[in-house]
Amino acid sequence: MRKKSKRYDELSKNSKNFKSKDLKETLELIKKNSTAKFDESIDVSLRIGLKQSKGGDFSLRTVTQLPSGSGKKIKVAVLCEADKIEEAKKNGADLVGSEDLIEKIAAGKFDFDKLICSPGMMGKIGKYGKVLGPKGLMPNPKLGTVSANIKKSVNDIKTGLIEIKHDKDGNIGISIGRKSFSTEKLVNNFKHFLDFIKKEKPDAIKGDFIKNIYITSSMGASIKVSSKII
Repeated sequence: MRKKSKRYDELSKNSKNFKSKDLKETLELIKKNSTAKFDESIDVSLRIGLKQSKGGDFSLRTVTQLPSGSGKKIKVAVLCEADKIEEAKKNGADLVGSEDLIEKIAAGKFDFDKLICSPGMMGKIGKYGKVLGPKGLMPNPKLGTVSANIKKSVNDIKTGLIEIKHDKDGNIGISIGRKSFSTEKLVNNFKHFLDFIKKEKPDAIKGDFIKNIYITSSMGASIKVSSKII
C-alpha cells in the first residue's frame, strides 16, 4: 500500500473539518496550505448546469478580464502584416511575424501560449485551424485574439484576460492568481469571476446555474465553497 507523505497528511488535517463561511478566511487557508517551493497558482473549479428547458445544451466560451490579473506569464505571438511588426514588438509581443510565422506554424512550431492575428492575416492562417484549434491557439474575434488593435490585445492578455469554457460535463477551471497575491486581490478576482458566470446564465436554464465550487492551489488540498459565500 502506498504511504502518504507527511505534507499530504498535514494539508488534509488543516482542511478536513474546515467549513467555508467566509471567502477571505477560505483563501487565507488555501494560501497557508500552499507549502510547495514555488509560487503556486490559486485555482477555482466549478460545475455549471448545461441543460436548457427548451432543448439543446448550453455552451459557454468567452473571456473576461480579472481585475487583479492572473499572475501567469503568457508568451504572446502576433501574426500581422509586415508593416505592423515593429508596432507589435514595441507593445510587448514576445514573438512577431508575418509569412515567416506562418511557416513556423505550418512546421508545427508552437513556442507561444496565445496567438493574436490581425484581421488581414486570418485568410492565410485559416487552413491551419485543424492544427491550432485542438491546442486552443486558433485566433477568434470573440476571444480577443483577432484584432486590429494589437496594442490593446497584447496588453489585455498580458494583464489577466482569461478564457472561460466548459468541458462536456460542465466543468470550468481557471486560475485567479498566485500564492504571492494578497488575499484582497484573490477575493476581487474570485468575486469578479463568479459574478461573471452568474450573468452568463441563460433564461432557458431553470434552477441553480452553478452546481458546485472548489478552490485549491497547485499542490494543495481543495476546499468546497458555497456560491452564496459572496
